[in-house]
Amino acid sequence: MQSTRPVFLDLWRIRLPATGYVSIFHRISGVLMVLAIPVGAIIFDQAVSGPEGFAASAAFLHHWLVRLALIALAWSILHHLFAGIRYLLLDLRIGLDRASSRVSAWVVMVAAVVVLGLVLIWRIAQ
Repeated sequence: MQSTRPVFLDLWRIRLPATGYVSIFHRISGVLMVLAIPVGAIIFDQAVSGPEGFAASAAFLHHWLVRLALIALAWSILHHLFAGIRYLLLDLRIGLDRASSRVSAWVVMVAAVVVLGLVLIWRIAQ
């Protein structure tokens, strides 16, 4: 019996639609937020332990690599929020047709980056 299934599947050549990327990024952002919980708890515990712990936590949070990780975490929170709202609307059968589904996927991806950019610009301007 001949199978019509592909024998060799090159995952790097597959072009996903925008909805596929939103789904994948939604999962990645959820994992990033879950992994950030124990790190945040450790930093918080150190910060409330006393003046020396607070100074050490502040110094750690001012490192450029940690700030970059915080920006990635902020993106993950925003993307997860917007994608979650999109999925709630899809569960309510709003935006199920192909055209509006694609538009809402692009809105989620662009909105997360734009809001993050606006927050960073506002933060830098202060």
